[in-house]
Parts: sequence; structure tokens; C-alpha cells
Amino acid sequence: MNFQGDIIVTIEAKDEQTRAPRIRLGMVGGGSGAFIGAVHRMAARLDDRFELVAGALSSTAEKSAASGRELGLDTDRTYGSYEEMASREAEREDGIEAVSIVTPNHVHFDAAKAFLKRGIHVICDKPLTSNLADAKALKQVADESGALFILTHNYTGYPMVRQAREMVESGVLGDIRIVQAEYPQDWLTEAVEQTGAKQAVWRTDPAQSGAGGSTGDIGTHAYNLACFISGLTLDSLAADLDSFVEGRRLDDNAHVMLRFAARHGEKPAKGMLWCSQVAPGHENGLKIRVYGTKGGIEWVQADPNYLWFTPFGQEKRLITRNGAGSGAAAARVSRIPSGHPEGYLEAFATIYTEAALAIHAHRTGAKLDEAVIYPTVDDGVKGVAFVEACVESSRNNGAWVKV
Repeated sequence: MNFQGDIIVTIEAKDEQTRAPRIRLGMVGGGSGAFIGAVHRMAARLDDRFELVAGALSSTAEKSAASGRELGLDTDRTYGSYEEMASREAEREDGIEAVSIVTPNHVHFDAAKAFLKRGIHVICDKPLTSNLADAKALKQVADESGALFILTHNYTGYPMVRQAREMVESGVLGDIRIVQAEYPQDWLTEAVEQTGAKQAVWRTDPAQSGAGGSTGDIGTHAYNLACFISGLTLDSLAADLDSFVEGRRLDDNAHVMLRFAARHGEKPAKGMLWCSQVAPGHENGLKIRVYGTKGGIEWVQADPNYLWFTPFGQEKRLITRNGAGSGAAAARVSRIPSGHPEGYLEAFATIYTEAALAIHAHRTGAKLDEAVIYPTVDDGVKGVAFVEACVESSRNNGAWVKV
């Protein structure tokens, strides 16, 4: 494949479905002061595909009503619980078509199930659920519902991540041998949860987060990205998990060795994954490197418009978003010309826009463009399985565990 030339083809310009009416969207969680709720709302509106019309925005009716007023929602469509919202919205002629679930992990299962059973499409934050049994059960509900399930692994929406995936698929790197992924942060270096900080409290509570701490919160992102770019399927892993902060009940650091399943007659690829929330100096250090028989690539989320590519035996090359050397997969999800940075919110918006295209196709019975890519409930099950395998392996002194 030739990756030369400046191709700027945005999602909006490419697809005729862009003229379809906005999708009526509801939200569970994400009320006042919730970081990720605001991110989802911005992402949903960036390409003008969704309109937020209803919400069960908090764990109490009073807080939900206050958040609804702040967002300008009608009072009769601001609900005290997701059960009430699912029931009443399903009865309305103008009821929501999709719902965003942006709660702590332990709420995902029941909330998603309530909407799926009513044929309402679900856009859910990751990880899918707080345990693997629920993840598998939710997949069955989703498969039987006929509704779409989109998991917001937002890093897969970056143009240069799509570029990297396209290069691997085209064989530019040859047979893949090594995949290295890391995601260090430093915000939990001290016992922040003991101060009552909301985001830290639920993420370090097994009852709300599940079995994984850093592995579930950010390790699942690194794992998903490694598989998304490489196209590989994980076979087994060996993990060493730590809770370095005294009294912390979930892991805040993990080192994981990966063995991928063999494919196409290739020798099985190997990998390593490091995730940490106690690494001073790292705000959000997501990075991935993939090495094959013909070359290697490296992408860093803090500098997302650049992808480094080194053909074996040749000089290192910088491929920029919509610059010389970038291809159609990256251009398709770009919104502005090269040299103008696109970042986190735009990548998140790409997942929502891909979801909108899928929902429009579902609505009309049209064939969905094969270029449309979004994480599904299957990716969610794999992510929860990854977390539980890490925990099992670490409890058994780093023994290899099938995933």
C-alpha cells in the first residue's frame, strides 16, 4: 500500500448519512462535577450527530434534577433512576434512541441491560462491567436485543492510531513479533481516596470498580489499543500486580507479559504491558510500539498527531496526521488539515460519530460502510477477561493464565 499524498476525507464529508436527523440521546450518570460525563456530551455533539434529551444523571433524584437543570433538560425527562428512564422513554414516540452510560463500573451491567431489553442502543464507558460473569451475561443480552452496543475505548478514534492499524494490516511491518504498550499516570501516588476525592474513591473500591484497579481503569485501554493496532488476539498472560500505597485494596501498578495467538502461519507474537497510577512525572503516558519483520512503529498519546515509522535498515520517519505518508484510514477520521492539532476530544467524538453511522444504518436497514470501526461488547468482554486473568496470575506468583 502506498501511503503518499495528502488525503483529507472527513467522516462527515464522506458519508451520505450525515444528513440524517440527530439521534435522540439519554445519559446515565455524568451529572454535576463528573469529568467523563462532560467529555461524553462534548464528544456526542462535536460532529452534530446527537441531541441530549433525557438523563438519569446522578444516584439521587435531587442531584439528577439539579444536573438536568444545569444542562437545560426538560424537567419531565430528568429521571431519578435509570430504571424509570428506560421504562418511560421506551413508551414515548419521541423517546431516546441511544443512551450513554457513564457511571462507575458496577452500575454498567444493570443499566445497560435495562435499555438493551427495550431495544435502545447503548454507548457505554469502559470497562464493560466489574466482573467477567456479568460481562458474558451482558454480551448475551446485547446479542439477543438486536440493539447496538458501543464501548468507548476512545483511543481507537485517533487518526494516527487508525494509520498504525492500516499499516499493520497492509503488511508494511511484515509479520508482527513484538507489541509493547504502557500507560503510566501519577495521580494516585498518595492515598488520595482517603481524602474523599470522588474519582479516587470509587476507582479504588472493589465493590464499585471490580477486581482490577489500574489494570481495569487504564490497563484495559492499553490492552485494547495493543490488539486494535496489531490485529492480534491474546492467548495467555503472566502478571505481577502491586498495591504500593498502604491500605489500598486494588492494584495501582502492573507488569504483564503477553503471549498472542499464532495466525497465518506466523510465529506467535509476544508483548509486554505496563500500567501504573503511581509513576511520578506521568500525567497520562499512553504509548504503544509494534515491531515486525520489516519495521516498527511508535505512537504516543501525548503527541497524537505523529506516528514514528522505521523500516528495518532505514532511517526513522515521522508520519503526520494528513501529512505526506498518511493514508485513507487516518484521513477518514480527521476533521482539519495537517498542522492543526487534533486531540482527545476529537478522538472521543470519532467513536460517537462511528456509533451514529451504525445507528443510522440500523434505523434504515442500509449496509454499513466497512470502514466504520467502533469497539463492541465483544471487546468489552475481552477487557474484563484480561483484568481477571491479571489478578489470577498475580495471586499465583505470576503464573501463566489462559485468557
